Amino acid sequence: MAFAALPSAENVLGDSIISKDARIEIVRQFFARYKSPLEPFASNVVKDADKYGLDFRLLPAIAMQESNLCQKIITDSYNCWGFGIYGNKVTRFDSYPEAIGTVTKTLATNYIAGGLNTPEEIMKKYTPSNNGSWAYSVNYFMELLQ
Repeated sequence: MAFAALPSAENVLGDSIISKDARIEIVRQFFARYKSPLEPFASNVVKDADKYGLDFRLLPAIAMQESNLCQKIITDSYNCWGFGIYGNKVTRFDSYPEAIGTVTKTLATNYIAGGLNTPEEIMKKYTPSNNGSWAYSVNYFMELLQ
């Protein structure tokens, strides 16, 4: 019977690398399933979520709730999140990566940092007149991203 040495530690992929890659693929597949123009930007979503300490599922879930993952947005706004859209006001971005970065940073600094950690708490500020269906839907879409 022959024995082989175990591979050295530097030749073994760590769990954190695999799980980070899996999150990008989870988001990419979610976007692809619904034919979202955000599909090429799945890595931006995960990287910006990590940068600002946000759950990587939150931004895609809000985009699904607000615009069916960018299927229904104001032309040339790149705004899939209903971000800064009320009355006649429309917040526009130059690209999806810019929008992803801005919305993620705003959620982290103006919501999460202020103790609004769940979709129910975020809803009170993000869409204050909502009856609760927004949070219910965001939670549902976050569950789909597991």
